[in-house]
Formats: sequence, C-alpha cells, structure tokens
Amino acid sequence: MRQAPEICILMAVWNGQPFLPQQLQSIALQSHDNWHLVASDDGSTDNTWSILQDFAAFGHRVTCLPAPHNSAAGYDSATENFMSLIRRWPCFAQPESWMAFADQDDVWLPDKLDRAAKALQQVPNGQPAMYCSRTWIADALAIADRPSHLRPRGPSFNNALVQNIAHGNTIVLNAAAARLAHAAAQEAPRQISAHDWWLYLLMSGAGATIISDDAPTLLYRQHGANLVGANDTLFAKAYRVLRMLQGDFGQWNAQNIRAMNASRHRLTPANQHLLDRFSKMRKSPFLKRLRQMQQLPVYRQTTGNHAMLWLATLLRRV
Repeated sequence: MRQAPEICILMAVWNGQPFLPQQLQSIALQSHDNWHLVASDDGSTDNTWSILQDFAAFGHRVTCLPAPHNSAAGYDSATENFMSLIRRWPCFAQPESWMAFADQDDVWLPDKLDRAAKALQQVPNGQPAMYCSRTWIADALAIADRPSHLRPRGPSFNNALVQNIAHGNTIVLNAAAARLAHAAAQEAPRQISAHDWWLYLLMSGAGATIISDDAPTLLYRQHGANLVGANDTLFAKAYRVLRMLQGDFGQWNAQNIRAMNASRHRLTPANQHLLDRFSKMRKSPFLKRLRQMQQLPVYRQTTGNHAMLWLATLLRRV
C-alpha cells in the first residue's frame, strides 16, 4: 500500500447552519486524517462562515473562500460553486493531492475517505481513477433508513450519457483524475447539468478507471430542501417523470453534450464516436430516431429506468 495521500475536500456551502456542524464533525472523525477542507460560501446570511472558522480554530486544515455569485446569470448556484472550486483547485492543493467532494448537510461514516483511498491505491500510478459509492438515505435527524439503489450494470460512458450514478458527495478522484478534472473545467461551459454528472461523463469518457463501491459511505440527509434528492420514493419518481415530460431531461442531455464536446480531445476515439451517434439520434425524425436508439449501446441501470429512456425517446424528450 502506497503512502496515504492528501485528500482535498471541496465543499460548496450556503446557509448551512442547521446541518453543517454535524457534517464537519464527521469529517474530523475520519480514519484517513490526511485531508484539507476547502469551503466556498455562496453568500450565506446565517452563521455558516463563523462555523467554518470555528472548525479551523480547533486545528483542522480549512480554507474558506467566497464563491463567484453567478446565480443571477442563470447558473445553478451549487453546481457553479463546485465547478469554481475545481477550476481554482491548484490555488489551495498540493500537486499530488486527491480531490473529494462534500455536501454541507450529510454525515460521513468514519471510514469514507479510507475506503476510497484503499480502492484508488490499487490503480497504477498515473492512471486517472474515480471512486464513488452508495449512500444511506437518512431523515432530517440523520437517522439511516435505507441504502441507495444498487448499480447492477456498472459504470461506463454508455451509462453516463443517459444517467448519472456517481453521487457527488461520494466522489473521490486520485491525483491524475484531479488534474484531468481541473484542466477540463477551464474549458467547460458555464451551464452544465450537475458537477457530478459532468465528472462521471468526463472520467468514463476519457477512459479513467471508475470504481463503484456497493458499500454506503455516508448518511445522505433528506430534508425540506432536497426531498427529491434520493430519487427512490414514489413522489420523487413521479416528479422525475414530470420533469422529463417538461423537457428537463432533454435539456440536461443537451448541456452534457456541449460539455463533452468542449473536452472532446480528452475522450477516447470510441467514446467520441458514441457521443456523436447519441447527439445525432436526439435530432433525428421519429422512425429514424427509434432505429438509431435501438442501435446505441447506451443503458440505464434498471429495466424501469431504461423504459423511461425509451419513453423520452418516443416523445423526443431525450
């Protein structure tokens, strides 16, 4: 086993006072203790900033930054905040640091970073690799209820084109993958569907090793601001169907295609070709679209989810 790496934890925060202290405590209790927390605050009006400063005063390595306030320009604030952290990463990270992502309202299990480090250290030096895992779905009090869905078909670019299975709060990148993400973020469009979906597309498309851990590594807290986040209740599924019918899924795909075209030179030739075929299918007339979709090797993880993909294709909402 190689020496335990420094892991730079990127956290986008905004008015996190209700849950942030418990999340910070869970980070402090990590069995892998070589970490550096970098928090970017998107104009909080509560005590978020002082909570972070108090955490640093206890001797923890913490860097607090202001976020670029781009919400007025039509950007998703949380997504743009995370992307800004990726773009600024060399300013506060060592050259061989790894990169992890944290939400302000979760609770990490003590071995979260350690599991990721041990898995990623099996990858040869210089090979980009991304780790992600399942989560425990928890209530507002951080009481675990159920694990998130399994990923029975595994990760790949074929899956990433039509579904994101990499929860951002579980993602850890080794040094080579962190450098890849930083370089690609400089050229990425400012409007992307989500930073974690973008990372899954980029890493799988560029031929990085993707490690999907079936063991949950954190409590994914569900509360008033993110009750649809787990996407495994009847309400959440119905809401996702509604958003698909309204065209959101198609808009996300269009944003993903633009983002991957911006990093086209980083994709493998096979994945460049697959991206082109998927993009062409979306614009084709009805019968041709169905035929091209049938020939594409893209997939979602379950039969029900894949059926939704076909419904979106039929209705031209893909």
